[in-house]
Amino acid sequence: MERVDRMHHRDRVPERADAYAAAPLLNCLLREVAEPAGEQGVHRLRAGGRLLRVRGGRRPRDPEVHVGGAWHPLTHGELVKLIAEELRRATGLSNADLPEEMIDSRDAVAAILAARARATPPRDLYVRSEQSLITGHPHHPAPKARGGGPVARWLPYAPEAHACFPLTLLGVREDTVVEEGDTSALDTLAAAPPGYRVLPAHPWQLDLVGGRPEIRAAFEDGRLVRLDGAPRTVWPTAAIRTVYAPGHDHFLKFSLDVRITNDVRRLWRHDLLNLRRTDAAATAAFAAHSGPAAWLSDRGYRTAGFAFEELAVLVRDGLAPHLRPGATPLLAAALVEGFDGSPLERLTEPAAWWTEYLRQVVPPVLEAFERHGVVLEAHLQNTLVAVDAAGLPVQALFRDAEGVKLLTEVPRAAGWERLVYCLVVNNLTEMAALLAERHPGWNPWPAARAELARHPVPEIPALLASPTLPGKTNLLLRWTGADGADARYLPLPNPLACR
Repeated sequence: MERVDRMHHRDRVPERADAYAAAPLLNCLLREVAEPAGEQGVHRLRAGGRLLRVRGGRRPRDPEVHVGGAWHPLTHGELVKLIAEELRRATGLSNADLPEEMIDSRDAVAAILAARARATPPRDLYVRSEQSLITGHPHHPAPKARGGGPVARWLPYAPEAHACFPLTLLGVREDTVVEEGDTSALDTLAAAPPGYRVLPAHPWQLDLVGGRPEIRAAFEDGRLVRLDGAPRTVWPTAAIRTVYAPGHDHFLKFSLDVRITNDVRRLWRHDLLNLRRTDAAATAAFAAHSGPAAWLSDRGYRTAGFAFEELAVLVRDGLAPHLRPGATPLLAAALVEGFDGSPLERLTEPAAWWTEYLRQVVPPVLEAFERHGVVLEAHLQNTLVAVDAAGLPVQALFRDAEGVKLLTEVPRAAGWERLVYCLVVNNLTEMAALLAERHPGWNPWPAARAELARHPVPEIPALLASPTLPGKTNLLLRWTGADGADARYLPLPNPLACR
């Protein structure tokens, strides 16, 4: 039966890829440049005035445009064209790159679906959750774009295709090493020759940058050498460039010279130089927290001075030292998207599960902000939820010092807005929408109000009374060519304000 199901899914790959790719694209369109037009599911595009009809809720589908007195279904390509026309009208700007990214994202989904039909999912439930995000960011126009390169270049390293692969092990001459923090885990990967230090490389990144003159010259003059030794197999996580090494129980984060969602995913010099400060602040905040929540520390980085960003690798804490006994960590974004083995698949009564989720996720984020001036980027992909044998949340783990902001460096109002977007809009709202969709008639928001209200953060009363929440405008950000870190927000209806 399983083989028949796989063959059936393989036959429907183009149709399924269109649906997966259209959902986040439609979410962006409806959030940023459209408004409800009366009838259920009908929206008016503000700049062009055209009517668009969709079905479904949090993952819209089956888009239709009203032309000549009738509704006409849109293919994915036609939807991309319509969006480009609307954005040109709305902004007065043209952008040839973003429509190509939207098409690339859809084609990447098709390649991923075909590969998943042939692949065996990992047995480890945590790794399976990290590799489940076929849709990806639910409010991004091209969440699966892979830089437009050939599929063969990136598919062997795609988490969504259940990839696992060996790292490339390099030796970098000691006098060219640049490092900060605790990078000792790297030295356990292989034996480096005298005068060299171990520098693992992501094979995809090395394929992308290995031909550049400075790196080619380093191989030629001996500053870089390839190391022998047993290959270290790693599993790519949802972040793609961050891999998990179960045997050593640590994570490694690499540069990747590819645009993934809003940014080219390099380990940028300025972020690496800020890392010890932001990670130390987050580590201190969690050490002072009385609950079971944990911070996965970005311990340190190592790179080569002649290719500082291109060959950088970051060492992150593993899971075992932080997990409660018997708990299983799962990626929060995967709980929203769904995967085989998710505890939400067998959930019959959502109230207790949701209360525990709030109890584990919300307090450490608010306490880090109010008591320590640390703004965590607590969105779904940076949040792990550990569950007990019954599937109930018993712990939250957070990660990514690169996304942390400190109130000593940003205005409090800007830090609070960022926290609300990441925690409430990106995290709680998405989880609540999934649970409410699966359990009609149940309202998740009284419990969320109660959890937020019990924390002595001065901004919370205004948050609970505000008619709106800040929604990030990823479509307009990408269309106008704004820097990925330059978040722009528009007001969204605030479900917390509905008593």
